Amino acid sequence: MSYTVLVFVKQVPDTQNISGDAMTPEGTVNRAALPAIFNPEDLNALELALQLKDRYGVRVVVATMGMPAAAEVLRQALYRGADEAILVTDRALAGADTLATSYTLSCCAKKIGKVDLILCGRQAIDGDTAQVGPQIAEKLKLPQICYVEEVVELGKGKVVARRAIDGGYEVLESPLPALMTVIDSNEPRPMNAKLIMKYKRARTPSEVAKEFTNNNYAEGNELDARLRSLEAKGLLIKEYSATDINADPARIGFPGSPTKVKQVMSVVLTASEAKSVPATAEGINELIHELISDHTLG
Repeated sequence: MSYTVLVFVKQVPDTQNISGDAMTPEGTVNRAALPAIFNPEDLNALELALQLKDRYGVRVVVATMGMPAAAEVLRQALYRGADEAILVTDRALAGADTLATSYTLSCCAKKIGKVDLILCGRQAIDGDTAQVGPQIAEKLKLPQICYVEEVVELGKGKVVARRAIDGGYEVLESPLPALMTVIDSNEPRPMNAKLIMKYKRARTPSEVAKEFTNNNYAEGNELDARLRSLEAKGLLIKEYSATDINADPARIGFPGSPTKVKQVMSVVLTASEAKSVPATAEGINELIHELISDHTLG
C-alpha cells in the first residue's frame, strides 16, 4: 500500500540576523529588512519524509501558508525530492496567530484528501511557540507524537517513532493517520542538481500572473495557455485561496486570531563586570573558592 506524507513548512525571517536596523520604531520585526529562509526544523521534517520515501516509496506532498513569495520554499522542497507542492495564499489570511494558522492548515489537509501521515517542524524560529502542529492534530482529531527523532517503522496501518524526552528517548506506536512534530535530529539533504534543473521553472499561478503583468504581456488566453503548459510539464505549483479550502472567514487571519503581539523587544546582553583568571593551577583554585564562597557552586 502506498502512503501519502504531508509536510507543512514555513518561510520565516532569519531571526539570527535581527539587529536595531531590523526593528521598527513600534518595536516589531521589520520582515522586509531580514532575509527569508526555510524554517530550520521544517527542513528536518521534510528530510524525515524523504527518508520515508527512500525506505517505503511514500508520496511526499509539501504545503505552506504565506505570501506568494513563500513559493520559494516549495521549490526548495521540490529540489530536494518532494513530489508535489501546494501554496495556500490569500490576503484574508494575514495576521494569523497559531490558532488561525492551524485552522487554515487543517482545512488545507482536508482539501488534499487522503493523507496518512502529517509532519511538521517542532516550531518556527519567528514564533517559537511549538503550537501549530499539535493544534492541527486536535482540529483533525488525529493522534500525535511530538519531538520525533526517527521513524522506526511505517506500515500495516501504523507508525512507530522514537521521540526525545528529558534524559533519553521513548518509542511510541500510533495508528494511521497521525501527525508528528520533528526536531533537529537529522541532517537535511542538499538540493539535487538534477531536480533543480527540472523544477527551476516551477511556478504558482500568482507568480505566472505577476510575470505577465511585469512584462506587459496580454493576459487572458496567453496566460491560460502558459498555465496549461506548466501543468502539462508538471511545473505548476498548486495554489489555494481561503475559499478553495472552504475556510470559515471568521476563523482565519485577524478575525480568527484571539492573541496579539503587544511588543517585541530587542534585548542586548552586556557584561557589567569581568575578571581575568590566570591559566594556572593557582588561578583556577582561587576561582573555585570564590564561586563556592558566593554560592555559585556548592
